[in-house]
Amino acid sequence: MPPESLLAALADGAGALGVALDQGQLRQLADYALLLGRWNAVHNLTAIRSEGEMLTHHLLDSLAVVPHLQRLTAGTPARVLDVGSGGGLPGIVLAITLPSLQLTLVDAVQKKCAFLTQARLELGLGNVGVVHGRVEALRLPPFDLIVARALAALAQFTGWTRHLLQPGGCWLAMKGRLPQDELAALQPQFAAIVHPLQVPGLGEARHLIEIRGA
Repeated sequence: MPPESLLAALADGAGALGVALDQGQLRQLADYALLLGRWNAVHNLTAIRSEGEMLTHHLLDSLAVVPHLQRLTAGTPARVLDVGSGGGLPGIVLAITLPSLQLTLVDAVQKKCAFLTQARLELGLGNVGVVHGRVEALRLPPFDLIVARALAALAQFTGWTRHLLQPGGCWLAMKGRLPQDELAALQPQFAAIVHPLQVPGLGEARHLIEIRGA
């Protein structure tokens, strides 16, 4: 996909999602996709390889949660943890789209952290930090929001990160099909709200699970 075509497709997709992006942000997202594609050819960061699927399955899929982040943070400089960030999804996309957020991206795989560090430098993302390690072993100041994309069962996700969530904060789990069994397995003190997502051009089920609890 030519760069200008990618920019146009990004703008159309973001508009359909109700996400306002300026030309600088669109260019950063396109540059990020190209960087991810180059690294992926060598380091196998993601199974998605075509530019069309990179747009729908990665960029627009991540942008679909932006309105919910905007609702929850109301423009404040909230601290957000992206668990198992991998190639920076959704963390890098969120950092570009919502520069008021302070993002910490954590992954247990060194080569993925190396990519995240390179992406932060090349894209000039001063609101991004990268941490290599297993999230359940991390000792960091608590976060307002903890997000993960296709990481693990909901009970595992909340269990691994409970010590890192600010009182009154919430978890955001990005899922494909509605995970009924995972929702049923959550402990009674957790309250979950399911937000169906419509990702332009994807044609697959997507859901955001918002979880609060003790």
